[in-house]
Order: sequence, then C-alpha cells, then structure tokens
Amino acid sequence: MKKLVVLFTAMIFLSLSQMVYAYRAADFSSDSKIVAAIDLLERTGETDVLRNLRKYAIRVSFDDLSSVSYNSHKTFAISTYNKYGTRVIMINSIYKDAPVEQIACLVAHESMHVKRVADLEEETIATQKEAATWIRLKNTSKVYPDSRLTKRLDRLGGMYMASSNGNNLIQNKIASSGFYRAQLGLN
Repeated sequence: MKKLVVLFTAMIFLSLSQMVYAYRAADFSSDSKIVAAIDLLERTGETDVLRNLRKYAIRVSFDDLSSVSYNSHKTFAISTYNKYGTRVIMINSIYKDAPVEQIACLVAHESMHVKRVADLEEETIATQKEAATWIRLKNTSKVYPDSRLTKRLDRLGGMYMASSNGNNLIQNKIASSGFYRAQLGLN
C-alpha cells in the first residue's frame, strides 16, 4: 500500500510539473499571425526554438524597425531588449502579410540569439536554424510571394543544403558580409 501511495504521489508531482512548463503560443504574442507561426513551430517539433522562447520569456511582435535599424527596409527581424530589460523579437512590419511559414522562420532565427551581443558562431547558428526551418516548412505545392523574404529564405535554404562539414556556406557568407563584419566586430 505504501508503494502505491508513493507511486500515486510521484505521478501527481510529474503531472503538475508538466503543467508548470505548459505554455500557449499566445503567451508570446497577441498577433494572430505570430501565434500561428509559433503553433506551427511547435507542431513541427522545433523544441529548441520553443525552449528559448520560454527560457528567455520572449515577446514577439511586428514593429516598424525604422527607429531601431539604420537600414529598416532591409532588416527582416531583430532580437533585442525593450526599455524594461525584457527580451523581444521584433519582426519588420513590412512582412506582416508574409505567409505563416516565413514568419516562423524569422521567429526560429531570432530565438537562437541568446547572448547579449551576437558573435559569428551565434549568427551562423541562428541563420542555419532559419534555413533548416524553411526547408522543413516550405510547402512545395504553394506559390509564395515574390518578395525579398522569399528570395532570402530560398537562398539560405540552398546554401544550407550545399554546405558540407569543411565548407559552411552560410558561415562564409556571414563572415564576408560588410554588414555582419561591422555588426559582429569582425573587422
């Protein structure tokens, strides 16, 4: 009988601990498109993305990035901190009408930024996550808009697939980019 009580207590404890870690996509955003993108990431098993969103209590929103970025029309999304010190992912509002799969890729990328200041390794990991997510989520029977975002994702997906152990095309591209060289302090 004592073993049964211990087993029952352990089962209740485990059930309660699972509920503590439960979340809803709406905990991260009030925007229905972003919520749908996070739900899609969950359904496709992107546990590392969801783990980072939870761990860092990240809020995700569409924002006008012109006040944050010097080149806002080219910035897809950023991971930063708001004035209260809370981690936020801001997706450029010009992509508000992008397909959910593409929004999910941007969330996946930005969720991989966990350091206060990104370095080449972290930017490579984040960009590879974006590319791998696009490869997994892209619906081959769907026609995607002819946009900068679609072109970026297709280009990154191709680079990801063509990379090898000794030749990481995504890392090479980031390391040779003037923008990233300045941003990551590689100059």
